Amino acid sequence: MKKPTKRVETVALGSMSPGTDRFLKVHRYGRAGARPKAYFQASIHADETAGMMAAHHLLGLLDEADRKGAIKGEIVVVPVANPIGLGQVLNSQLVGRSDLRGGGNFNRGWPDLSAGAAEALEGRLTKDADANVAAVRRFFGETLAGLSADMEFPRLRLALTRLAYDADFVVDMHNDDESLFHVFALPQHWPDLADLAAWTGARAVLLADDSGGASFDEAFSTPWVKLAKAFGPDRPIPAACRSVTLEFRGSADVSDELGSRDAAALFRFLQGRGLIAGDPGPRPPLLCEATALDACDIPRTPRAGVLAYRVAVGDEVRKGDVIADLIDPLCDDPAAARLALRCETSGLVLSRRANKLVAPGDSITKVVGKEKLAYRKGLLLED
Repeated sequence: MKKPTKRVETVALGSMSPGTDRFLKVHRYGRAGARPKAYFQASIHADETAGMMAAHHLLGLLDEADRKGAIKGEIVVVPVANPIGLGQVLNSQLVGRSDLRGGGNFNRGWPDLSAGAAEALEGRLTKDADANVAAVRRFFGETLAGLSADMEFPRLRLALTRLAYDADFVVDMHNDDESLFHVFALPQHWPDLADLAAWTGARAVLLADDSGGASFDEAFSTPWVKLAKAFGPDRPIPAACRSVTLEFRGSADVSDELGSRDAAALFRFLQGRGLIAGDPGPRPPLLCEATALDACDIPRTPRAGVLAYRVAVGDEVRKGDVIADLIDPLCDDPAAARLALRCETSGLVLSRRANKLVAPGDSITKVVGKEKLAYRKGLLLED
């Protein structure tokens, strides 16, 4: 039997105040540099914990596979990707979506790895696509090796980017408020990633060249698309990193049952892609077709109030249907207190918000449509 390959590393993030420090725990499987390489991380939005549960169960499956000598590629798992956000607790409430030191949303504004790459790679690429992929990865690695950061959040960004930049697959694990399982990906990676959507039972796959938010997943997939356009077919650059965001249902959907099911799906995906030995078995049917992210309607509130939903997650609606009533609790006449909020497309109700007390401009749902919506421009994400 082969010797187990697992290594557990601790990456220090330093201290932002006397007597405190934070770190990342990194689980590595397989030989460093083996192909394919897959990178998984959970809960960069620290208050989205469903991914941590899935990672916990995935590590157990990987440990067993490693003991059997079944790891063929390289697999990296960061089960807790944001210790900064996990420490942000106000009056017993975890506030882990944005950096309270002023760094903004933890999953927005990630750096563009392709910045300066076209100029630096000029004269180094050929007609050999595999050699070009290796050259691009070397450039990314050399660039990241020369960077440093003084503040805690930039250190976290740099550490996670160094772990993921050369992966063939990057999986960023999140969850929504109240939601069905869904996937965010690039259109260039569809239908290649249909196996991942099928194994996980995704009810929606939302595709965008650029969501407008510079999210973590796009930091690793979009640079390959940009460089391919810059160099053209004579110096081919394949889409060498298939990076996705997985939304593991809603914030209340955290359990051993769901976590073990999700981990088993990811494990079978890895088997099917040759990272782990063994037959994953018959792939389940795909439960949805992929649709454009700018065809997904995200109704917003025009004023403050209390939401009373008329639809449930999983319902099918028609354009113009009332999604919810927005109630003004201070209205003198209760009969006039309700404002109907309608959807602008027909499709599946993918998500709802858990907190029913809303401010102006809050998103209330996602409705998965098929026709692009004129108002959906710029930032296509909810915030």
